[in-house]
Amino acid sequence: MTPTELSNAGAPESPEEIPATPVRKPSGTLRKWLAVGTGVGIEIGVEELRVVVARVRPAGVKLLGSATVSRFRERPASEWGADYAAFLQKLSATHLAATVLLPRHEIIVRQIALPGVADRDLDSAVRLQLDTLHPYPEEDAMADWARIGKTGMVLVGITRRSVVERYSSLLAEAGVKVAALTFSAAALHSATHLLCEPPSNGFFAASQRDGEVEVYGESLTYPIFSATFDPPAERGLAMARAELRLPPECEASELLEMLPAPMAAPAELDLRQVVLPYAAALTSACPRLSLRVNLLPEEQRAASSRAMFIPTLVLAALALLMAGVVMGYSVWTNHRYLRSLEAEIGRLEPLAKRSAELDRAIDTAQKRSVLLDDVRRRSKQDLDALNDLTRRLAPPTWLSGLDLTRTSVRMTGESDQAAGLLKVLDSSPLFENSEFTISLTRVAGGESFAIRSDRRGAPK
Repeated sequence: MTPTELSNAGAPESPEEIPATPVRKPSGTLRKWLAVGTGVGIEIGVEELRVVVARVRPAGVKLLGSATVSRFRERPASEWGADYAAFLQKLSATHLAATVLLPRHEIIVRQIALPGVADRDLDSAVRLQLDTLHPYPEEDAMADWARIGKTGMVLVGITRRSVVERYSSLLAEAGVKVAALTFSAAALHSATHLLCEPPSNGFFAASQRDGEVEVYGESLTYPIFSATFDPPAERGLAMARAELRLPPECEASELLEMLPAPMAAPAELDLRQVVLPYAAALTSACPRLSLRVNLLPEEQRAASSRAMFIPTLVLAALALLMAGVVMGYSVWTNHRYLRSLEAEIGRLEPLAKRSAELDRAIDTAQKRSVLLDDVRRRSKQDLDALNDLTRRLAPPTWLSGLDLTRTSVRMTGESDQAAGLLKVLDSSPLFENSEFTISLTRVAGGESFAIRSDRRGAPK
């Protein structure tokens, strides 16, 4: 048994044991119309390479061709590379770069839960846990990861650097353009969700080939489940159902039937034998709609012909044209509205000016009224101050001079006991801070004084 590191699972022993496919819903309209492209998928087997070329359109998939490169590890790379090039040339697909699936036993696949982690922080969060996900020395490990849909789960693929270097060098020597090195779990998830959505409550599917059983499944608690088992499949199916926490009545379906069914394919081709390269070809055709887990270093990634982007560019041009029309209409309506506003402003401007003049006249009248009221209050306050001084500076005290302002009062005069006048004045509710401005002087009638006092409540 060769389980992957995702989990253990199994698959049906033969196609007859697999029931009908669960009901699948079409993908969203936008996603469906973006599913345009042609791709090459390659599965690296033990002794052979399986190659599939598929064309994807919103209406469906056409499987253009399939080939098998036997004994690729023993034969010179230039020899089987020429066969591969001839196969692509026959299909007019020499411009395409392939998506290559690494052997399952040479890659470690993990799922980690990172709920609440934003996309911008995803790389840092995964790197913090990366050392605990594999047994390799840090300098010998290569890894890549991607969030699974909109969930909080992240799919991580890890392999040795020597594995990537060995296969990338071999494929480069054979002249094979490679866009991505990935693994079956990522390819099956991408292909399953490309044109139709799988059952929302979960499913699991299986196929048997080359003496082993391939199982793939999804559920609400386990976004991706992928594993291989040795026949018979009963134990593996039971383990898969338990791992996915699916109800007992949920039965396994054929893995091929969970992928988009090709509208056309070579008559002699047994699709059950090329499930994985077929899924890789779909991923290669629509990389932007796929789970982007790519272990190939960026500087070594080849790109397919730009012609594959023509439909996207046409759609983008149409979208820009529509945006321009909408923007132009918006500018025109805004201009028309502005003209109507200016006309209305011109009609109301004389009334607004008259209103402003009336406001200024009212403000002036209010200020004058306040000023008159203030003048009246000042006269009364001054009379109250004189009356208070008359009462407090009773004979024999008399004044020879009095200067009364809004803030203070200055007085000169004579008194028999001038020293006590400061206290008398400060005891008044109208005066404070009384002080002699010159020294007391003895005269024939008593003492001569000059006093300054502040008026209480006067502005400072």
